[in-house]
Amino acid sequence: MDYAYYPGCSLKGSSNAYEESLLAVFETLGVGLDELDDWNCCGATAYAAVDQTKAFAMAARNLALAEETAAGPGPVDLVAPCAGCYMTLLRTQRYLNKHGSVADTIEGALEAGGLRYDGRVRVRHPLDVLVNDIGLERVADAVTRPLHGLRVACYYGCLLVRPFATFDDQHNPMTLDRLMEALGAEPIDWPLKTRCCGGSCCGGPLVGTIREAGLRLISVLLQEARRRDADILVTACPLCQFNLECFQKRVGQEFGEPVELTVGFFTQILGLALGLDERRLGIQRMLRWQLPELAPVGGGGAHVCP
Repeated sequence: MDYAYYPGCSLKGSSNAYEESLLAVFETLGVGLDELDDWNCCGATAYAAVDQTKAFAMAARNLALAEETAAGPGPVDLVAPCAGCYMTLLRTQRYLNKHGSVADTIEGALEAGGLRYDGRVRVRHPLDVLVNDIGLERVADAVTRPLHGLRVACYYGCLLVRPFATFDDQHNPMTLDRLMEALGAEPIDWPLKTRCCGGSCCGGPLVGTIREAGLRLISVLLQEARRRDADILVTACPLCQFNLECFQKRVGQEFGEPVELTVGFFTQILGLALGLDERRLGIQRMLRWQLPELAPVGGGGAHVCP
């Protein structure tokens, strides 16, 4: 089982731990990810606001490169782990399908670069692949270190399941919760799983234009996860992970509500359950990583909740 793979910029930089853990767990589960040759930035976040057509052209180039990896008329599955990249590629497909003038412009740009896009790509997120292709029973069977007793706040963020994704419910997504259950962990019940973290427009790595609003959004998420006794907050978005991990000290100073909470990628938790070494999962790169003592490797299987 092999997929074309679009890492995006963040997974090659500030969120390298996400890529390391993703590749490690997919390899362990017997799934291949073939990175696109000469991929480029997807054109997400600020660039789309500056020149939307050029942003679409950047994303479409990656879609065209994915089609080049598979000959014939059949579909091509392209895995995009970053929630921002995933949304941008889906949005670009939607515009190319529905807006003829935009499609004509993009097709001309691709042709000038010696490329062609025929609409064969199916943009997939790793969560979608894990649950719907690999299957939770197979994942559970591969668990060697069940995460019994680990309370997890599953955070999907703004972009992963809306407005274009089709593999989960946009208002109450459960894919990540079901995966955590398959690992033996306990996903907490909390209403903030899709609430904005203030990343791209408020907080973010560069601390955007509305600093106080961004820090407040971060504080609300962290405090609520802590109030519900979460041991860790897991996410699938590089920007969300950065925001919620790196600004904890500043949030405490700003609002007088100190909080320290481990914030990691869902692939790292999956890797721990599969018994993988922490360095393969990039855990040494995290600013905070403190979890309750886990079962030893080989300590019994997990189960799939109905």
